[in-house]
Amino acid sequence: MDLQLQDQHVLITGGSKGIGLSCALGFLREGARVSLVSRDLQNLQQGLQTLVEAFPQAEGRVSLHAADLKDPASAVAALDAAEKAFGAVDVLVNSAGAARLTLPDDLAPAVWHDAMDAKYFTYIHMIDPVVKRMGQRGRGAIVNVIGHGGKVASPVHMAGGAANAALMLVSAGMAAAYAAKGVRVNAVNPGVTLTERLQESVKADAKLKGIGADVALEHITARLPLGRIATPEEVANTVLFLASAKASYVTGAIVAMDGAVTPMI
Repeated sequence: MDLQLQDQHVLITGGSKGIGLSCALGFLREGARVSLVSRDLQNLQQGLQTLVEAFPQAEGRVSLHAADLKDPASAVAALDAAEKAFGAVDVLVNSAGAARLTLPDDLAPAVWHDAMDAKYFTYIHMIDPVVKRMGQRGRGAIVNVIGHGGKVASPVHMAGGAANAALMLVSAGMAAAYAAKGVRVNAVNPGVTLTERLQESVKADAKLKGIGADVALEHITARLPLGRIATPEEVANTVLFLASAKASYVTGAIVAMDGAVTPMI
């Protein structure tokens, strides 16, 4: 299927690893040019090496921009640099930041603030300038990779879940606010996915229940109706579709990707 992404400029935050990097590979295979934004330049360079090894045609079609997205000025500087390299951003994929998993008794005001800084504001600081520029041009697509923790309260993910829930509201609200200006905004909520983040989740779950990490992973997998953990590539496939012209009438959607572990409407 031709997703009509040839030569489009895709900016991906959190693009140096995990779901963000898998999205980058998918867009490159569709012929897009990709700007990767992450805090650490070394991670970005390693990510680029991974992309080129998997898809040699990526050479020359990827720009790297190190930025701390907790700082709005740093986010705008990265956006400006990306647009200088590859032109106006056609697609924004937000996959940066993750709130630290915290046991209930360890929650404190600072933890709640840190969670919003780590997950909510890292998205908002890029969404705000990008959606406005897209609106002025009359076109664009934004896909926010958020997480099912904003739908279902977890004892070890309350602060991060609150940030996720806020991002879902922003996604739906921005979709309505900018639809008439030609900008689509959607969100994807991955559940358990084979990334480095999974290791942290397993450790937190094991500590909460007083069991070993291997046993905790077995319990997590056993709860999945599909019988297996999702891969980053599977999440990326959904992101690519939502960003593409094939989803031209899809906006304001919050797509669950937890493998039906939480049956809800």
